[in-house]
Order: sequence, then C-alpha cells, then structure tokens
Amino acid sequence: MARDSEEWAAYYAKTGARPPRQTLLFALDQFDRIRSAHGRLAVDLGSGGGRDVIEMLRRDWSVIAIDAEAAAAAALTARDDLPEGAVLETRVATFEDAVWPGCDLVNSSFALPLCAPDGFAAVWEKICMSLKTGGRFSGQLYGTRDSWAGRSGMTFHTRAEVDELLSGFDVEFFEEEEDDSVTPRGESKHWHVFHIVARRRGD
Repeated sequence: MARDSEEWAAYYAKTGARPPRQTLLFALDQFDRIRSAHGRLAVDLGSGGGRDVIEMLRRDWSVIAIDAEAAAAAALTARDDLPEGAVLETRVATFEDAVWPGCDLVNSSFALPLCAPDGFAAVWEKICMSLKTGGRFSGQLYGTRDSWAGRSGMTFHTRAEVDELLSGFDVEFFEEEEDDSVTPRGESKHWHVFHIVARRRGD
C-alpha cells in the first residue's frame, strides 16, 4: 500500500506540473466571453495532480475536485501555486459513487474512460443532469481503436456513440485524434481520443 501511495505521488507530481489541457482552456475562454467567472462552479472529475484545477482557480472559479485516489487530493492541496483565497473542495470518490451539485462546468481530462462500461451511462447522466443550461462539458473519451481498447474496467466509444452522447449539447470544439506516443508512465501506446467541449442546451 505504501508503495502504491509513493507511485501515485510521483505520478501526480509529474503530471500536475504540466500545463492545463487545451479543451479546458477553450471552455474557459468561451465562458470569459460572456462575463467573469465570479460565482461560477466547476467540477473536475479525475483531478489528479491538479493541472486543470489550478487554471480554473486562477480564473476565479470555485472548484470541486473529485478523484478516486486520496493521493490526488493530497497532491493538489499541497501545491505551492494554489491561488490565494481559492475556493476549492476535494472529494475522494469513484465517478460512480461521487455526488456533486448543479454546476456551470464539468471538466474531465482523460479520466472518464476509466469508468467501467456498466457504470458509464449513469455517470454520463449525472454529468448531463448537473450542468445548468448553458453549462459546458470539457474533456476526452477514448475511441475503439485505442491500444487499451478491451481493457477491463474501461469504456471506449465509436464516433457514432460519442455523437449520441452529445445529442443534448451544442458541440463547440471536437477533434478526433489518433497518434502513437507514450503515456505519462513512459509506456508506448496508440491513442484514439475524442477531444470535446460541448454546451448544454436548454430543456
């Protein structure tokens, strides 16, 4: 257990130092065109070392950061670049068990695919139901040609399935990427990723 904690701490230290994801930046910029973020709430699913959370806090968002690993919350709250006066709450929970209030933004960078197939639909429904009208989802889903496709406990989608998931949204940014590179742990991998920013329509 101690070894696992040390490995997670090293992982979060490595990834947390990287810049925020482009999907998040795009979503935040869309909000900034309307008004300041003061009073707005974001939920970050799979917050990890906080690379995205820090950017949201820096832009004056209130953030609920959710991760299944206690080491993620510890790494995030220990960061020395937490903005002064930041409104941040960390919660340790799986996506399936997590509960969060209505919000303006749900961000999940490369984390939702870690939801098991039998629980994904319920998690996606929670995301959709929690977003206020005009709220946004930003994040990634994995495609079926990803080299991890078929791994136990992970969810992968075809393009048609992704389109169906986004049927209640106006898609503002969408990119389907395939690339051969390495994971943050240094493993070779073929990535098949859908990068998404989508705005929830009114009921």
